Amino acid sequence: ENALALKPASMSFEEAAAIPQAAMMAVQSLRDKMKIQPGQKLLINGAGGAVGTFAAQIAKLYGIELTGVDSPGKFEMMRSIGFDHVIDYTKEDFTKNGKCYDLILDVKTDRSIFDCTRALNRNGVYVTVGGSIARLFQALFLRWWISMISKKHYRFVALKPNKDLAYMNELFETGKVKPVIHGTYKLDEVSEAFRVFSKGEYKGKIVITM
Repeated sequence: ENALALKPASMSFEEAAAIPQAAMMAVQSLRDKMKIQPGQKLLINGAGGAVGTFAAQIAKLYGIELTGVDSPGKFEMMRSIGFDHVIDYTKEDFTKNGKCYDLILDVKTDRSIFDCTRALNRNGVYVTVGGSIARLFQALFLRWWISMISKKHYRFVALKPNKDLAYMNELFETGKVKPVIHGTYKLDEVSEAFRVFSKGEYKGKIVITM
């Protein structure tokens, strides 16, 4: 029962279903691993998905300059939740455009740790929440060595389930954060939901209704 929290009356069941895993990853990445501070520059790779959309809204509460990397079909939604800059990953590699950031939150982890190092400012922090297994293992084994020579920091989120639900309830009830829901699918439409998910076409979270 310690993993449960009451749903606010103003929150729909679909919104409640969209919050726990993705929002916990966002909070624990920004607050616990990055120690986010006002005025920093944050880039989110895979910004239009569930973790990215929660992280963006939370980051803007700190006055962060926010850049998101995703496909152009998500740009309108991304700008509406606070992204200052957007990058089309099909046309531009954020690790090679000469721009650097204080913080990088990598939801996709589809670039090498060496590439991401190039996009970090000195004393910058890179955090991954998942993605390519090969890239994750590369970062895991090389992060200490690269940190020593570059003065840049690499961290992983080991999810603490539902640790911050009370915090998310507070942000929701005060109107500061709202789940982005791509759509709802009935139980007999799960195969279609997985098709959309596997192609990366979704914005925010996909919810299954019973």
